[in-house]
Amino acid sequence: MRSYRTLFRTPEFTPFLLSFAASAAAMTIGGLALATLVFRATGSPLLSALSMFGPQLAQLLGAAFLLSGADRLPPRATLSGISLVYAAGTAVLALPALPVRAVFVVLLVQGLVASLGGGVRGGLLNEILTKDGYVLGRSVYNMLWGLIQMAGFATGGVLLTLLSPRTCLLLAAALYALSALVTRLGLTARPPRSAGRPSVSATWRTNAVLWSARPRRLTYLGLWVPNGLVVGGDSLYVSYAPSAAGTLYACGALGMFVGDMAVGRLVPPAVRPRLATPLRVLLAVPYLFFFLRPGVVLSAVAVTLASAGFAASLVLQERLMSLTPDDLAGQALGLHATGMVAAQGVGAALAGSVAQLTSPARAMTLMACASLAVTLTLATAARRERTAPLPVPAER
Repeated sequence: MRSYRTLFRTPEFTPFLLSFAASAAAMTIGGLALATLVFRATGSPLLSALSMFGPQLAQLLGAAFLLSGADRLPPRATLSGISLVYAAGTAVLALPALPVRAVFVVLLVQGLVASLGGGVRGGLLNEILTKDGYVLGRSVYNMLWGLIQMAGFATGGVLLTLLSPRTCLLLAAALYALSALVTRLGLTARPPRSAGRPSVSATWRTNAVLWSARPRRLTYLGLWVPNGLVVGGDSLYVSYAPSAAGTLYACGALGMFVGDMAVGRLVPPAVRPRLATPLRVLLAVPYLFFFLRPGVVLSAVAVTLASAGFAASLVLQERLMSLTPDDLAGQALGLHATGMVAAQGVGAALAGSVAQLTSPARAMTLMACASLAVTLTLATAARRERTAPLPVPAER
């Protein structure tokens, strides 16, 4: 499947994207509003960064205990339920005089619930599309995420000049509710992909299988760590340039959109595997110049260029699917999604802590240096990798 026309003729692909679009818009507008609200209340770069990316840390717990549900729960009902939980939680965050501690309790609950979302949604996409359409479909999915981020952060920045952060949070809650409605009405009820009930033991057993093969381990680390460190630096936009944070996030989304479009649609399949390391290098290098504390225009150019490197995830996701049995696709993608966002949460905490001690500009530069070092280390390890048969998944 090499054309967008064929892709959008696939049944359920369009409502799948519309549901995701509403949820992504809620996430961007709500995240920017909450980070602004917390920064105004505390003046802390660390707490501001954690309010925007901290829920991802909670997904580590979900990956450890709940992730077997990604293949063992009905996809439509699960995605609808997750959106409704987020709608309710975001409405609670909009309550006046809500203590900062209570904010992080709500974010913890949302993060735990969201740990199922990436695996369920990724596994469902794998069912909706044929094998030869997965990369193109995933690139459209990522491009839509980039477009929604551009529009969401730009719109969020404008809305925050016209409305209060709490009003913007209520708007985000309404968008989450819309996502639940589109999911319920637009998607077919499917049975779970795998037999058995979700359980902690099933989660651990399957995670152990997924982690047992060295090629998959290197792929997961490549998906998680360089990305997480750079996104940790991104979490400092609000404290780095408070009046232009929405612009920087929108430029980052633009770069991600261009990168995903180029890799998913224009790059020949035979060339894609060779781009994983160059794209991850591109992801980090432009941020090295933030040590000079460039102005908004130069910062926006650097952010746009660097964010094209996020397309490395497309290459690595394709590699992950080629290394994973079909009946484990949901949990494999869920482990990727939760590990990635957890790494982003750790990166935000680390970047915020460094910014507290130095400055946002220096922290962003140090995070880029760390990302680049990890990418080069993983590239060296991959060159030494020997081909070995993957373990046969045990009965779950």
